[in-house]
Amino acid sequence: MTTQLDKSVPIPLYFQLKELILKEIKDETYKTGDAIPTEKELSDIYGISRTTVRQAITELVQEDWLYRVKSKGTFVKAPKIEQSFIQALGSFNDQIRDLGMTPSTELLDFKVIDAPEHVAQHLKLEQKKVIYIHRRRFADKEPIVMVKTYLPFDKCNFVLGKDFEKDSLYPILSTSEDTRILKIRRFIEAVDADDYDIENLKLQKAKAIQQFISIGYNKYDVPIEYSLARYRGDKNRFEIVITASK
Repeated sequence: MTTQLDKSVPIPLYFQLKELILKEIKDETYKTGDAIPTEKELSDIYGISRTTVRQAITELVQEDWLYRVKSKGTFVKAPKIEQSFIQALGSFNDQIRDLGMTPSTELLDFKVIDAPEHVAQHLKLEQKKVIYIHRRRFADKEPIVMVKTYLPFDKCNFVLGKDFEKDSLYPILSTSEDTRILKIRRFIEAVDADDYDIENLKLQKAKAIQQFISIGYNKYDVPIEYSLARYRGDKNRFEIVITASK
């Protein structure tokens, strides 16, 4: 860090320092796991108080860029995966590749079952057989989400011969106009991790999980997919873009 703070402008010094450290992290001058200079070192480098330094560091910790280890120092945290899942119809694999990472999938279960009552209601089923697909999904070999998907058997039985460790669901469903997903309703909430999440997502302790319930509809507004996805809160951040109406 060589750039000096500008004390002649009305921008708070802690914010200037915060932006400098953040730039060093994004430029990978400081890589994941690296220790940043101590509060005293930063105070001496920039000629500012340790209180000012502490405010900058605290905000970076709160924003998940840094983490503290008692008696050892402050370290760069692994960046969260920036996802457009909330507002995108694209596949998980495409989104992860767009981020420069390698996606992979582990198929945990794939069978025809009787639909749970809440699934049958959301899919508006008359006959209650559904195809159940249970997957664990990875980015660069690190598990980031568990997904349970339900498809109406009478409309989607052609997917039964597919390999969901290699193939993405939406492109397969798009091979038929009757099952192509053109609209999704998503319900989002933060929930506590349970034993299922801790075991499958390799969580060290109970953390927040970002839970998404998605209902996908075809061009006739008929529900085709019901999915429950549980994302690691410490590894994912989701983007929402809102545009004002003209």
